[in-house]
Amino acid sequence: MNRPNSSSHPHIHHALTLAALLVCLIVATPSASGQAGEGDKQAKIAALKQSAAENQQKLHKYQWIETTQLTLNDNDRPGTQSACQYGPDGKVQKTPINPAPPQASSGGRFKQRIIAKKKEEIKDYMGQVKALLAMYVPPNPERMQQAFQEHKVSLIPGDASGLAQIVFKDYAQPGDQMTISFNSAEKKISALNVNTYMDEPKDVVTLAVRFASLPDSTNYVQQSVLNATAKKLQVTTTNSNYQPLAQ
Repeated sequence: MNRPNSSSHPHIHHALTLAALLVCLIVATPSASGQAGEGDKQAKIAALKQSAAENQQKLHKYQWIETTQLTLNDNDRPGTQSACQYGPDGKVQKTPINPAPPQASSGGRFKQRIIAKKKEEIKDYMGQVKALLAMYVPPNPERMQQAFQEHKVSLIPGDASGLAQIVFKDYAQPGDQMTISFNSAEKKISALNVNTYMDEPKDVVTLAVRFASLPDSTNYVQQSVLNATAKKLQVTTTNSNYQPLAQ
């Protein structure tokens, strides 16, 4: 009795081709046949984890400036700047640079309470959004592997510039979508776009991330634009002036 070949199963072939593409783009070790077994696919995901970990280690050796601009109801709020670096716990530590003095409140006590409550609500909401987006940035290899296995990944082939896109659906929660753009020439992520939501699908949150590289090839988030349409809130964050930490 003849055993079926994996190429006769389009879903398996599609997932394996995508896994092979990831390895070509990220670790530059293409598969000889373009197809692989489940074990080889696991090895490719492990290589992706290693690549992400190595880049994260490089980022830990830098300090940089983060500039944040918030727009609420089409009104720009005062921007903020922070000096950033990774702490011993692996989390980014931020020190405000020239924090703006508190604005004098106008109006009566009742109006001041409303303004204070609104500020607190926005602060809480931003905390929830930050926790949500942490599920997407940086991309989680385990979630990507699960998407491969569930056939919820599609591939948009590279164009003349070598840019290819890999689209993940139901990546972190049902109905979401994450698109990763790869520059095959540089073998790095060049952009990441997320379309997701908070507690309900109508509370849409989108994130557009643009990456850049430092002279030593370390990849970093150059700019991100977050839109929370239900709250009429937009947050633009720009990272710049990366400097090696003193040894």
